[in-house]
Amino acid sequence: MSEFYLESPYQPSGDQPQAIDKLVASIKKGSRYQTLIGVTGSGKTYTMAQIIQKLKMPTLIMTHNKTLAAQLYSEFKGFFPKNHVEYFISYYDYYQPEAYIPRSDLFIEKDSSINEELERLRLSATASLLSFDDVICVASVSANYGLGDPSEYKEMVQVIEKGDTINQKKLLLRLVDMGYKRNDTFFDRGCFRVSGDVIDIYPAYSEEEAIRVEFFGDEVESINYFEVFLNKKLQHLNKVVIYAANQFIVGHERLQKAIKSIEQELGERLEYFKKEDKLVEYQRLKQRVEFDLEMLGSTGACKGVENYARYLTGIEPGATPYSLFDYFEAMNKEYLVIVDESHVSLPQFRGMFAGDRSRKEVLVEYGFRLPSALDNRPLMFDEFIHKAPRYLFVSATPKELELELSGDNTAEQIIRPTGLLDPEVEILSSKNQVETLFDKIKEVTCKDEKVLVTVLTKKMAEELTRYYADLGIKIKYMHSDIDAIERNQIIRSLRVGEFDVLVGINLLREGLDLPEVSLVAILDADKEGFLRSETSLIQTMGRAARNLNGKVIMFAEKITDSMQKAIETTLRRRAIQEAYNKEHGITPTSTTRKMDENLKLEEHADIYNTFDKKEKIPPSEKKKIITELTKAMHEAAKILEFEKAAKLRDQIEKLKKM
Repeated sequence: MSEFYLESPYQPSGDQPQAIDKLVASIKKGSRYQTLIGVTGSGKTYTMAQIIQKLKMPTLIMTHNKTLAAQLYSEFKGFFPKNHVEYFISYYDYYQPEAYIPRSDLFIEKDSSINEELERLRLSATASLLSFDDVICVASVSANYGLGDPSEYKEMVQVIEKGDTINQKKLLLRLVDMGYKRNDTFFDRGCFRVSGDVIDIYPAYSEEEAIRVEFFGDEVESINYFEVFLNKKLQHLNKVVIYAANQFIVGHERLQKAIKSIEQELGERLEYFKKEDKLVEYQRLKQRVEFDLEMLGSTGACKGVENYARYLTGIEPGATPYSLFDYFEAMNKEYLVIVDESHVSLPQFRGMFAGDRSRKEVLVEYGFRLPSALDNRPLMFDEFIHKAPRYLFVSATPKELELELSGDNTAEQIIRPTGLLDPEVEILSSKNQVETLFDKIKEVTCKDEKVLVTVLTKKMAEELTRYYADLGIKIKYMHSDIDAIERNQIIRSLRVGEFDVLVGINLLREGLDLPEVSLVAILDADKEGFLRSETSLIQTMGRAARNLNGKVIMFAEKITDSMQKAIETTLRRRAIQEAYNKEHGITPTSTTRKMDENLKLEEHADIYNTFDKKEKIPPSEKKKIITELTKAMHEAAKILEFEKAAKLRDQIEKLKKM
C-alpha cells in the first residue's frame, strides 16, 4: 500500500473531523459514490487531502476549468511535497477545432498553439502513473478525452542499466521510434544529442533534468542525471527508464497494421461516395487521407493523428476510448476520483460528447474525415460515471444527481476553521438599485474593502462600469469576452487595491477566493433563471463569506422561490455556525490568502534590451540569451505562471528563427 505524507500546520477542526471520518468509512466499506457538501471557506480542499492520506489511494481530482485546476494543483503540491502530484489539462494555449459549415461551404482548418510546459506536465502525469503508486493527479475535462493505449505506451520504453551492452546506433533508432528528435545544436525536451561515446537524452516529461549515458564501446559505463542549463551532474544512476515522447506513439507492428486498416476503410468510403455520385467528397477524402497515410508511414505521426486513434489503439468501433482513467487502471490498484465543484463539473462532462459528435458527423458526411474519426471522442457521461471504482463529489451546492447517487453517504461541512459566518443578507428595492448601490459602495470602499457586483448581461456590466467610473469609483468589469489571462490580471489588480469594485455576470461564482471582498451586490435578483437560480445565488453569496464584515445585498421587487431557498439555506448555516462559535468560544477572523506573484517581466529587462538589438547579436551571445530565457520560462511554468512562460517562449522562438 502506498504512503501519502500530508504536510500542513493545521489539524482538522470544526466539522471537518466528522466529515473526514464518515467519507473515509464509506469508501472503505465499498461505497462507489459519496458527496461532501461544504460551504465556501470551510476547508474542503484540506478535507480532500486528509481523505487521500487516510485512504492511501492514488487519486484523480477533476474540475471544470483550468483556473481551478491550477489552484488545486498548487495546494496539493503543498500538502504532499514528498508524493507525485501531477497536473493534466489541455496543452493548448489556443485551439480551434476543424469544422465545416455546409450552408456557406466554409471549412475551418484546425488551428492550435501547444504550450510545451503543459505538454510536459501531461507526459509527466502518465509516466508517473505507470511508474509509481503514490500519484495525485489534478485534471480538467481533458481527462475525459481520448489518449493512447497505456499498455502500448508502457511497452514503448527504453530501459538502460549500467553495465548493459547496447548498440549505440540501435539505441538512437529506438529513441527516434519513441518520438525523440536528434538536435545537437539546441538541446530541448524531447530531444537527444550525441558527442562521441556520450548520448544526452532530455525526456519529454522531465522538468530540468536530462540523462547522460556514457559508453565504452557498446558497454554502458555510467548513467547520470544532469542539470541542462548548467551542464552539472546531479545524481549517479544504476538504471533509468525512458518513456515515449507522446501518448500516441505505437510500435512498428501496430503502426503497419493501423495503416492497412485505414487504407481499407478509405477504399470502402471512396466506393460509397462514388456510388452516391459525390465526386467532390470523393476527391477531398482521397487527397486528405492519402497524405496522412504517407506521413504516418514515413514519420509515425501526422497532423490530426488523433482522428485515427481507433486503429492506433486497437479498440473496436464504438468502444470506450482510452483516457487518463485507463492509466490509473494500469496501476492495478483501487483509485479515487474526486469531482470538485461537481454541480458545474458533472453537467459539463455530460455535454462534452454531444457537441464533439455533431461537429465530426458533418466532417465525415462531407468527406473531410473517415467515419472512424467519430471514435476519437471524449467519454460519454455514462462511461465516465461508471469508469472508476470510487467517486467523491465535492460542492457547496450539489445537485440531485450527486445526492441520488450518494444516498446516505453524504457529509456536510458547515463550520469554517476561521469561525466566519455565512454573510448577512439584505433585500432592497430594485427601483433605484444603481443609485442605492452607489451609496453602499462608498460606505464599503472608505474602509478599504472591496465589492463584487453581479448583473445579468454584458451590456449592463459595461454600462454600469462606465457610469460608476464617471462618478469617481475605481471599477472594472469582467465577462466572457475577456480572455483568461486578462481575467487573472483583473482579479489580482482588485486584490492589490488598484481598483475597488468588480462587475461581472456568472464569472463571480465558483472558485473565486477573494478575502478582501466584504460586499456582494446582486442586481435584479428576482429575475428567475440560470443566473438567479438557487445554486447560482448560493455560490455568488459565498464570495462574501471570507471576510469578517461579509454582507450580501439582493436588489429585488419580490422574493422568488430561488431567493427564498438560498436565504433559508444561508440562515440555517449561519445559525449552526453561531451556535458552534458560542459553544467553543471562537472569535471569527477574516480569511487570509497569500498574494500571487506578479506576471510582469521586469526582472528580465536586461535580456529584452539586448533582444531589441537582435540583428547585431553574435551567435554565442544569442545562445546565452536563449539559455537565460529558457531557464526563466521553465521557472515561471514551475510555479504555474503560464502567461509569463508563454511570453518568454514567444521571445525564444523569435530568436531561434533569426
